[in-house]
Amino acid sequence: MLELIGNLRRDRAARILCVGAHCDDIEIGCAATLLALQARRARLEINWVVVSAPPLRRAEAQRAMAMLVRRAARGDLICGEFPDGRFPADYGAIKNFFESLKRLPAPDLILCHERHDRHQDHRVVNEMVWNTFRNHMVLEYEVPKWDGGLGDPNCYVAVSAAQMRAKVRALMTAHRSQRHKDWFTPDTFLALARLRGIECRSRSGYAEAFHARKLRFAGIAAGPSRR
Repeated sequence: MLELIGNLRRDRAARILCVGAHCDDIEIGCAATLLALQARRARLEINWVVVSAPPLRRAEAQRAMAMLVRRAARGDLICGEFPDGRFPADYGAIKNFFESLKRLPAPDLILCHERHDRHQDHRVVNEMVWNTFRNHMVLEYEVPKWDGGLGDPNCYVAVSAAQMRAKVRALMTAHRSQRHKDWFTPDTFLALARLRGIECRSRSGYAEAFHARKLRFAGIAAGPSRR
């Protein structure tokens, strides 16, 4: 995946839009990928959108973003205040919230929840992303939860052990309000990354996985065709 934005002009920053329903979703789903992208590309602009962000959790998201995104790459943190667990009831208002995101510079890559996620808030966010951004590359990340539902991803980002440690450190340090949950542990996040690393033969043993629902293939090599 890291090569998918590699053909952008080097005279401007590659723009990444991260979207999560709740204040730890982006970090769980794609934090190590964001670190890998920053290691590979000097110029990035990473915007961070959280749809349900009450004050305490908003402060946690700010801390996590500061830990994971270097200052030069740090774009806007945009937070909504929609009630957790009730996104379907606020569908119209959430649609207006997403329409307001069009004021941001057009992203080169959008990272959001997976389409078939069993959490209703996550599914609404995915639908809103696809309804709002119709000419963009979207990769859908996965979030482990008690509902289950982890699927068969088809796009992998191999990440280093150091990047995984940084991801886990940010989750456990910034999101202290979640540490009472039995699934919110370093082992959970490392275990899923280890399994995805096996699936893509990552050299480090770790990877994050995504669902790439729609990609356009430009060809193997440039130049005129030969018959």
